[in-house]
Amino acid sequence: MAIKAPKGTKDVLPNESYKWRYIENEWAKICSEYGFEEMRTPTFEATELFNRGIGDTTDVVQKEMYTFEDLGHRSITLKPEGTSPAVRAFIESNQYAETQPSKYYYNTPCFRYEKPQAGRLREFHQFGIENFGTSDMLADAEVIALAADFLERMGIDDIELHISSVGCRECRPLHRKALQDFLMPKYDELCDTCKGRFDKNPMRILDCKSPVCKELVQGAPMVLDYLCDDCKKALEDLKSHLDAMEIKYIVDPSIVRGLDYYTKTAFEFITTKIGAQGTVCGGGRYDHLIEEVGGPDMPGVGFGLGKERLLMLMEASGADFGGKETPELFVAWVGDEALSYSLALVYSLRKQGVRVIIDTKARNLKGQLKYANKLGAAYTVVIGEDEISTGELTLKNMNTSEQTKTAREDLIKTIRG
Repeated sequence: MAIKAPKGTKDVLPNESYKWRYIENEWAKICSEYGFEEMRTPTFEATELFNRGIGDTTDVVQKEMYTFEDLGHRSITLKPEGTSPAVRAFIESNQYAETQPSKYYYNTPCFRYEKPQAGRLREFHQFGIENFGTSDMLADAEVIALAADFLERMGIDDIELHISSVGCRECRPLHRKALQDFLMPKYDELCDTCKGRFDKNPMRILDCKSPVCKELVQGAPMVLDYLCDDCKKALEDLKSHLDAMEIKYIVDPSIVRGLDYYTKTAFEFITTKIGAQGTVCGGGRYDHLIEEVGGPDMPGVGFGLGKERLLMLMEASGADFGGKETPELFVAWVGDEALSYSLALVYSLRKQGVRVIIDTKARNLKGQLKYANKLGAAYTVVIGEDEISTGELTLKNMNTSEQTKTAREDLIKTIRG
């Protein structure tokens, strides 16, 4: 029996990989334009990092992490998200001692043990942005603007930006108490997971996927009604900055991000174009995460954007991926001497950056030309005795069937116009 890919993983073959390469290149480009620099972190980290950073009341930590003991008897976890590893790297490299803010982007695989479904895999891939070292809402507005700009460049217009605040250490306890008072009469009806959240982090109950719990929290007090003056001002400042950039948004008090480290700003880009309402990009502010992971008291803000969901949305929107690259030239040959000449020609052209193919299966001429057509080569040239002796090559335009005579040294100029 053939071995198959593990459940919840997906191979990316050439008929799809060019799309991935396109969005990855565009992602790196826009991040550079906004002044963010690339960071790369390991695929696995110490489990403690995620327990402390994400929070032990989250579904991610409780149910979804790929955790194992290595040969050194250390608890290791495949990273389920990108922010905590970025924070750990920031602290370990002493970047907090440099001039702030520090602005990073990444493109990374992540791992969560979830039920596989469209756009949600156990191994998934994420773009991310982190801005460390500033509490000003200008930073929040900038990361949101980058996300909005990137999604627009990717050809996506059927999407909404929802923003809110999840409060801070000053005002969140007031909301916690009100929420607990509201839910106490319904406690016995909550799912077991939410019963565990009731004392530690009742706000997470608002984000439960259980239909029963969804019904029970209808009419629950929202954190926006309990914000302190500082959090109210932060939200108003954010709205003002977004208004200045003419970025449309909806203030949505129901937003509850899935990770415990968020404070103040929370936002999501939401679409209904790929089935049920889904978040393509989400993030917010985390003013205490760096300290909780072992660093100084320093704020941060950022977001994560799922590549698989982005690709699904782009395909549903009819977005342009730039097209799959095809060979500029196919070199066919007849005879051993022509093969040697062709190998030298192909090697020389490739060193000059030409996408050129030679048949490594050594078919006959008819087979080679058929192969060239299948590959979608723009031009073909056939090398035989005459071509070797005269140095004059006959190029065939595979789209128009037009033939052009050219000297070997003018080949690149001819095929590229």
